[in-house]
Amino acid sequence: MSAFRGGPGRRIRKFFALEEEERRLFLEAWWTLGVMRIALLTRPFKRIVRPLLQIPPSEVEGSTPEPHTILRAEKIARAVRRAAAHTPWESACLVQALTVWKMSERRGIPGRFYLGVDRRGTEGKMRAHAWAQCGERILTGALGREAFTPVSMFQWGDVPERRGDGAG
Repeated sequence: MSAFRGGPGRRIRKFFALEEEERRLFLEAWWTLGVMRIALLTRPFKRIVRPLLQIPPSEVEGSTPEPHTILRAEKIARAVRRAAAHTPWESACLVQALTVWKMSERRGIPGRFYLGVDRRGTEGKMRAHAWAQCGERILTGALGREAFTPVSMFQWGDVPERRGDGAG
């Protein structure tokens, strides 16, 4: 387990070297990653994301949050990525995207997460990937996401009007 290299003493020193806000975010992220992992193992996905607005990816209007909002979202994402490297359970892309959603929503930070597929997987198997964004800034799941075609998008917070609804 590469996330645990360096022994517990080194990890504890690194944790306490973080600023207080970063330590709080790390602990919240670690806990929420566990909650989201358990939810994915025990509940239908539709029940987990029910509070979110699902919009087809082709209908997403790009809204640009204020720079300070994006910075706050990036702090959350950094804590989620850092905590995900130190969980004894699997904290893959979907768990991380759901954790960013929960933590951002608690702070009134808008965002969205995508589910994408790559049908060119090995041996004809389809691969899936999830990533979270705030505005155009990718928070989690950036690595390799270009290979995936978005098939679903879930949004929280500042929801733009949908195109093609006859309004305006």
